[in-house]
Amino acid sequence: EEQLVESGGGSVQAGGSLRLSCAASGFGRDDYRIGWFRQFPGKEREYVCAISKSGGTTYYDDSVTGRFTISRDNTKRLANLRMNDLKPEDTARYYCAMKKTRTMTTDLEIAAWYDYWGQGTQVTVSS
Repeated sequence: EEQLVESGGGSVQAGGSLRLSCAASGFGRDDYRIGWFRQFPGKEREYVCAISKSGGTTYYDDSVTGRFTISRDNTKRLANLRMNDLKPEDTARYYCAMKKTRTMTTDLEIAAWYDYWGQGTQVTVSS
């Protein structure tokens, strides 16, 4: 079965760091665009960052630029999100998403554009 599984979430104090991982399985040897989103309580999922198929191009929301780093290891079928200098406002459930279906548009900042989603992992940052 095609699926994504996030891991690495937890509780940390402000200024700390966490590394989230997204493991892909059932997709064969092909590589696809991956995005990270987060969902705050009572809100819809919001864009965090994204990475190209090869990992050569990355994109970040202004709220995390300079602090978060997205990467991928296609050999291991993993996508990672390194989060540094975490702030209380980063507290959310984080999801990885993958775009498999080929479309004319590349709306990597839009949650609805992605085909597959993991179950998410909770990140809590305290003061």
